[in-house]
Amino acid sequence: MSDGAVLTKETVLDVEQIKKLLPHRAPMLFVEKLADIVPGESATGYKAVSINELFFMGHFPERAVMPGVLIVEAMAQTAGALVVHSLGEQASSSVYFLTIDNARFRKPVVPGDLLRMPVKKLRQRGPVWKFSGQAFVGEDLCAEAEFSAMIHSGTGG
Repeated sequence: MSDGAVLTKETVLDVEQIKKLLPHRAPMLFVEKLADIVPGESATGYKAVSINELFFMGHFPERAVMPGVLIVEAMAQTAGALVVHSLGEQASSSVYFLTIDNARFRKPVVPGDLLRMPVKKLRQRGPVWKFSGQAFVGEDLCAEAEFSAMIHSGTGG
């Protein structure tokens, strides 16, 4: 998507396009769709939570609950995909998690849920971007956090 196309609220990237932006692969890729993209500003990620997720085998196996840290990771992957997508031709960059602040977990996420994760850039200083993110199931807020990431160019510099 680095062809200079104007992105609108209808713009959607599927999992294959996201895999071109992020180095993550199963079982660690937690974003399956990216929508509502405003380059360099915001996007919404989606994740269909399945009982077949590997982490459910060891995390509350009697009552499967998605680990909160993986919900934050999914929000961060949404932000990372937005950043790399926004950089366009610099897409050889990698995005590295730096901080997590003000994380709150409000409602369990369970198999069958569809996570909707809007993220918004709060600020950018050089290669460091700070975001706020939320995770919803339907209209219910399940988690929220602020996090920052550093963009590292793959050019060796």
